Amino acid sequence: MSVGNGWDPGFGPLVDTTLRVAAWNVWARYADWEARSPAIAEHLRRVEPDVCLLCEVWEEPGGRSQAAELATALGGFDHVFASNLVVADGVHAGNAIVSRWPIIRTEVRTLPREAGGVVDDEGEERICVFAEVDGPRGAIQCFCAHLSWRGDHGAIRQEQVRAICAFVRETRPRTFPPVLGTDLNADPDCDEIRMLTGRAAAPVRGVWFRDAWEQAGEGAGNTWSNENPWATSNLDVNRRIDYVMVGPPKLGGVGHVLHAELLGVAPVDGMVASDHYGIVADLRY
Repeated sequence: MSVGNGWDPGFGPLVDTTLRVAAWNVWARYADWEARSPAIAEHLRRVEPDVCLLCEVWEEPGGRSQAAELATALGGFDHVFASNLVVADGVHAGNAIVSRWPIIRTEVRTLPREAGGVVDDEGEERICVFAEVDGPRGAIQCFCAHLSWRGDHGAIRQEQVRAICAFVRETRPRTFPPVLGTDLNADPDCDEIRMLTGRAAAPVRGVWFRDAWEQAGEGAGNTWSNENPWATSNLDVNRRIDYVMVGPPKLGGVGHVLHAELLGVAPVDGMVASDHYGIVADLRY
């Protein structure tokens, strides 16, 4: 059936309700973490997310958890956390998913750290945390990953992408497309990101994503930026390495990206919240 001068691709009437997803590397217990923590919480409160995909989230041995504290700050959200690194004095860091709605299913996958004879020997396990969220208009499947960081880890990141895509395929069926974030440590033109977005051969049949910033962001969208005082000491170039990604839209256009913006750019009470800026994206839901 034709619609106007175009062609109806089979979505039917488009829904006008939305899901807001935030993705952010919150930098664990590094630098002035105690002063940064309230700034992180304040930025998240301001954008009013429904789901947060967070990495470098800290947890103390006695049970104090940044994920739990952020869930409370957001108004009693649900959360899941998995550790992948000990940062200092028994404090762990890892990936977390924080949700406005109940999390009804979770799983954690360890990602590869070797490819083609190159080993990620930085001492940090690489994981992908899965949470299925019981949203009011159907389940939302979220995947929070943090890939290997070094410039020579491209082949390793590609293996990690293959593992993530296999994980995503295993969680089918779903009525809302899968959501993936956060710090993928690769620019949009890198092979590992091109594999996720269909610009290179997809590693797993039927699994590919749309990059929310490419769809609906304005400007460069650099999440690693020399305008951030915590980032300038690394002597790196400006880069877009943090993402919200979502699978292709389904019936009603659910998953279609309507808006994307940076998160955590402005200081709160003089404090920049993290060395990374995050991403906020609004999706039809």
